[in-house]
Amino acid sequence: MADTDIKKVIVFGSLNMDMSVECARVPRRGETVRGDSYVTTPGGKGGNQAVACARMGVDTFMVGKVGNDAFGRVLVANLTRHGVSTANVSVTAREETGAAVILRAAGDARIVFDPGANQAISYDEVRAAIHGFKQNGNIFLTQLECDPEVTMQALLCAKRNGLYTVLNAAPAVPIPDEVASSLDLLCVNSIECEELSGISLAVEDGAFDYAAIQRALEHFASRGIGATIITLGKQGSVTLGEDGRMLSVAAYGVDAVDSTGAGDAYLGGLVASLALGKDRFQGMRVGTAAAALCVTRLGAQKAMPSWDEVTEFIADSERDE
Repeated sequence: MADTDIKKVIVFGSLNMDMSVECARVPRRGETVRGDSYVTTPGGKGGNQAVACARMGVDTFMVGKVGNDAFGRVLVANLTRHGVSTANVSVTAREETGAAVILRAAGDARIVFDPGANQAISYDEVRAAIHGFKQNGNIFLTQLECDPEVTMQALLCAKRNGLYTVLNAAPAVPIPDEVASSLDLLCVNSIECEELSGISLAVEDGAFDYAAIQRALEHFASRGIGATIITLGKQGSVTLGEDGRMLSVAAYGVDAVDSTGAGDAYLGGLVASLALGKDRFQGMRVGTAAAALCVTRLGAQKAMPSWDEVTEFIADSERDE
């Protein structure tokens, strides 16, 4: 593939400092539980996904905002170290840098975040960045940790300017019809899927109702969304094929240490694959492998694997089958 065929990825999203601690179990109301292995690491869905894409060897450009503080400087420096362009990351003195508090328990993660400076970025700032990358069908990837109204306007702007639009609807907020029909790809987990579609996917013992999943995928298609991927944790991920039948990619069995960045690793692998000219199903396989590697490591951005690591992991897994 010629370099001119490789697309750039523009990520608009949140930049947070993650403060994470391990505990044996999530505390009950009013209870204090002893923890250990406290770490402070760069995070935020936007930053995580940008690093994940860049680690996969794709030219990646971050659009976001941080506070004029120590956390903000660390976040920008970390993006640069991982190869993400930060020319469109601005600084505000009016808000502190976004922060997240993460409880890690038995390989699972519970997260609370304060958006801080992430809420201060304006549509005009995002629009200016989009206009700089509107050629060649580049990819615009965003989430919903920044101001939802700014994000919806940004998606419409990206579509008008010929970019391939990808929304990771996390956390889930209602998607207006005009925005839905401008999405080339929607990616949600099972909880976000239920909030957006009104269709419950879960059954007993952590299993899923695949008839319900089919209905949910058809629901999103009926809204004019180009394609939808639903991630199902240890059950893998699913999408609709061109014939309307459900396609699934199984998850890899690994020993999870920290699931904090799993979804962002998946998005990074998926979108990087699309930028490299792979199809959606191939991208799902790469995203699944990236997520599997990520959860075996502590942290979010520093846990993101490289393209070589992912392809080697896939090859090793296929040999072991």
